[in-house]
Amino acid sequence: MNQVIVAKHLKRQFAVKNEEGRNETLTVLNDFNLSVNEGEFLTVLGPSGCGKSTFLNILAGLDKQTSGQIKVEGALLNGVNRNIGVVFQGYALFPWRSVLDNVAAGLEIRGVKKKKRKEIAENYLDRVGLKKFALRYPHELSGGMRQRVAIARALAYNPAILLMDEPFAALDAQTREMLQLELLRIWEVEKKTVLFVTHSIDEAIFLGDRVAVMTSRPAKVKEIVPITLPRNRTVDMRNANEFSEIRKYLWSLIKDEVVNSLQ
Repeated sequence: MNQVIVAKHLKRQFAVKNEEGRNETLTVLNDFNLSVNEGEFLTVLGPSGCGKSTFLNILAGLDKQTSGQIKVEGALLNGVNRNIGVVFQGYALFPWRSVLDNVAAGLEIRGVKKKKRKEIAENYLDRVGLKKFALRYPHELSGGMRQRVAIARALAYNPAILLMDEPFAALDAQTREMLQLELLRIWEVEKKTVLFVTHSIDEAIFLGDRVAVMTSRPAKVKEIVPITLPRNRTVDMRNANEFSEIRKYLWSLIKDEVVNSLQ
C-alpha cells in the first residue's frame, strides 16, 4: 500500500519560561513516527496537550520540527505543500466575504479565473448542502454550517491530503454526528487521504480505518489500532458489540496517558 505521509523520529521542542521565570525547553514530540496510507481515513487520538495539533501544524507547514523528517508523496516536506488542505476547529472564515467567496478563496490565490472558481465553489457548496446559502455571510450561519463551509473550502482546490484538527469539537452532539456522516459521505466520493485529530474515542472509531493512539507529552505513537467495522458506517454501529469492544480497548490504551497529562 502506498504511504503518502511518512514521519520519522520527529522531535519538536519549544523555548519557554518556567514558574520562576527561567528559560527551559519544553519537548512536545519525541521520537514520533507515523505513516498514512493513500486514501486512508486515519484518526489520531490522544490526551489534551499531548502534541496532536503540533504534529498537524508541522504537516500543514505552519510549524517546523526540531529534528526528524516528514515525507509527503515521497518528497521531503519543507513548508506549505499545495497538495495538503487543512480544516481547523475554529472555522477560520473571512467574515467580510460571502460563503461562495470564502469557498473560492484558495482558488483565487491560485489564480483560477473568476467564472471557473465560482463554478467549482458552487459544486462543493452543493456537496455539503449549502448551495442556497452561497450569498450569505459567516455570521448568518450556525456553527455546523460554518464548519461545512470550511470543509468545502478545503476540498475546493482539490488537495490530495486533508488535515482536520478537531473540526467538530465545539458543536453540539446532534450536529457533530450529522457532520461526521456528511464527512464520510464526501470522503467516500472524493477518496482523499484524511488525517483527523480528535479527543473523542467514539469519533475516532466511527470515522477511522485505523486509530493512532498518542502518549502524553512528550508524545509518540503508542499503538495503531485497525478498525474492523465495515464501510459504509451508520449511526446504529455505535451500539454494536464490536464497536463497544474497540472502545474498551482504546480506553485501556489511553486512560493512563490522560492521567499523566493532568499531572
